[in-house]
Order: sequence, then structure tokens, then C-alpha cells
Amino acid sequence: MTGKKREAEPAYQVLSNQLRQDIAGGLYDNGAKLPTEAELSERYEVSRQTVRRAFVDLVAAGIVYRVPGRGTFVNESGGRYLRQQGSIQDLLNLSTDTTMEVVSPLSRRIDVEAASRLRLDSDVVYTMVFRRMHDGIPFVLTTVHLPEHTAKLVLSAPEVAAGAVSTYTMIGLLEPHLDSPISEAAQSITVDAANGLDSAHLGCTEGHPVLRIDRLYTDAAGVARELSVSHYLPEHYTYRVTLQRA
Repeated sequence: MTGKKREAEPAYQVLSNQLRQDIAGGLYDNGAKLPTEAELSERYEVSRQTVRRAFVDLVAAGIVYRVPGRGTFVNESGGRYLRQQGSIQDLLNLSTDTTMEVVSPLSRRIDVEAASRLRLDSDVVYTMVFRRMHDGIPFVLTTVHLPEHTAKLVLSAPEVAAGAVSTYTMIGLLEPHLDSPISEAAQSITVDAANGLDSAHLGCTEGHPVLRIDRLYTDAAGVARELSVSHYLPEHYTYRVTLQRA
């Protein structure tokens, strides 16, 4: 990397991406202190303001944390993909540094359980399976169920076709077509065992422990719009939420 500006992205983002690669590559161990702003500024021939903005980006992504008067340290995440997820916006922000790869395209099916959880009158749902990648590594396989009236809004979108690869999230695809924005995601977290589909697309063995996260998304009008069931590989993913006193 050089300190010169690239046309495609600002200097702080170039530096942020470089530091992400260095951390993922093991140049800085978990919990290690990063070089100071002055040291990085000199090393990469950028201003200290650029370094400061790169640090802000890394802190927001949960990759590093800052201790006033002491410095900036790598989060002890074991090299896993880590992102703060405490709001709908945090879930939408998955599109900033991961990609969605469609395994099974959006298609009509009968699923009594999914339809019941979506509070539908009929048993018809539209289902899609995709995996999400970070730096070329698959870390989650997700099965999404949509009500028919919701699915038809994006059924012709190229992002939901077989083999499609994009940076979108499903709610990111849906929201521009909804009369009311997604306002809530009711979430449950349990431990599960990897199935054959997980094994094929996440590179793990069947029965391997996975983190299962179910989310039921509803819009501001109270209409259930999406049910997602995700299996995360614990060796490649860390879930973090900051709890605050009311």
C-alpha cells in the first residue's frame, strides 16, 4: 500500500482495509496494541487525520477498541468475523463488508411451520437459501422465508437468482418496495448442529456445532415481512451486542 490517494476510495478507507488485512493475516495478535497514529502516518505516508478516521472505521466494525491514553488494541475475537448487531441498521450494514451468494433461488413452496411463524392464512411461502462471505470465507448459511405478497416485490430481482452474488441483504432489497419500513426484528439465539446443506456450503462436517439465529422481521405497520433462520460457524463468527442501562 502507498499513501497516495486512489480514485476509487478515500485514503482512510484504503488504510482501514489494509489494517483489516494485517489483522486477519495475523500480523497483530488478538489483544495486541496497534502502532500509534504518528507511526502509521509515517509508515503509510498519510495524515494523522486519515489514520484517525481509519481507526474510527475499525472501531465501528468491532475489529479494534481504543483506550484513552493507552492506544488502540485488536479485539480478542479469535480472528472471527465480528460486527456489532444491536439495531436494524446494524443488520443492513452487513452489506458494507460481506457478500450474499445465492445457493437456492427464491421459489414458491408449501411450508406449514414457516407460514405459521409469518402469521399467514395459507401455507404458501417463498424460500431462498444463501450463504454470506467475508474476505472469501463463508461464515453463515441462511434460509429466508417470505410471504407471497412480499416475495413478488423482488421475485424478478437478479440478486435472488440462482448463483447470484451481491453485497445486498434481504431487508435491504425489500425495503425500497415496502409501504412501511422494517421496524423490528424479533430474534432468538440457540445452539444447533450443522446439517447436510451447511456441510456442503460452509465446509464443515455434519453435526458440527453452529450458532442458530432466527429473526422475524416486521414493518412499521406490524406486517411480518421475512423469517430468516441462519447457521453461523462459531470459528468464523462472533456475535456482539452492547447492553445499556435504560
